[in-house]
Amino acid sequence: MDPVSQGVVGAAFAQTAARRAKIATVAWYGAIGGMAPDIDVLFQSSTDPLLFLEYHRQFTHSLVFIPVGALIVFMLLWALAKRLPWLGGLSRGEAYLACLMGYATHGLLDACTSYGTQLLWPFADTRIAWDTMSIVDPLFTLPILLLVVAASWTRRRWLVWLACVWIMSFFTLGWWQHERALWAAERVAQIRGHSPLRLTVKPSFANLLLWKTIYEFDGDYYVDAVRVGMQPLWYQGASVRKLELARDFPGLESDTRLAKDVERFRWFSDDYLAPLENALRIIDMRYSMVPNEIDPMWGIELDFSQPNQHVGWWSSRELSDADQNSFLGMLVGLGGVPLEEEDSP
Repeated sequence: MDPVSQGVVGAAFAQTAARRAKIATVAWYGAIGGMAPDIDVLFQSSTDPLLFLEYHRQFTHSLVFIPVGALIVFMLLWALAKRLPWLGGLSRGEAYLACLMGYATHGLLDACTSYGTQLLWPFADTRIAWDTMSIVDPLFTLPILLLVVAASWTRRRWLVWLACVWIMSFFTLGWWQHERALWAAERVAQIRGHSPLRLTVKPSFANLLLWKTIYEFDGDYYVDAVRVGMQPLWYQGASVRKLELARDFPGLESDTRLAKDVERFRWFSDDYLAPLENALRIIDMRYSMVPNEIDPMWGIELDFSQPNQHVGWWSSRELSDADQNSFLGMLVGLGGVPLEEEDSP
């Protein structure tokens, strides 16, 4: 999730355990604790672009690291409290508890998105992704921000609990919409006469109405969009063949650094990989600016002249006027194919 969402969720949960007189101060500790795990973005390498993918949302986001991470944040803020009056007035126990409650929300909130979070590190490197929220959603964040600020200003605890109710309600809505999108994606595959080997749905940018669907069938990935409003709608997309190294890059030796990096990228992308036509590139199928298109936001590039050097990294987040109009049209429900809802959730 974006830093603002992480901060306000951390602040809200920390405030639930605060005394009324200290509710504003506790919000700062909870907010900073809620944002702190993303310090792992600093783990980067100029020669190995995949190092960032391995360490982002890794140990700092793990469930077992929560007490340690909260302690580090507490010690830093406690040292600053002598110079910053708005951090003062708490006991050590109150300050650490606020950091702990804020820090504890971060990994779980990230796991609601589709990027993948290693909650079980170091016991497993599984990237947990519940696919129930977009990485940015103002409808989720802004009400919490307003309620946290209002609670801090007025010292009214019921505003904090209202923020928590909103958070849990949004989580529930995301789960419900995910189930509806999953049904719609299965219906699309059924219409085509396909029995997917696996199927994934994820919300498009900043909303829970329009979802990207990807399923694998007979060696190909099929990408579509579904809008799950009152009437589910289908926006037909495209297909692309699944990556097979032996077929798509026959000259790639398995013991080279390039081949090992491809496997690292496969782990990160949950094997949703495809070769990019007419280029030595491999794309992550999970993301595109327009949900029913195969227009990757990032991927890796292979240089066969240097087989023992790391892969290259490229990204593209450009959104043309045509793409923007297409996205907005789907978001408001224009031109979609209605899906029968008799068996839907």
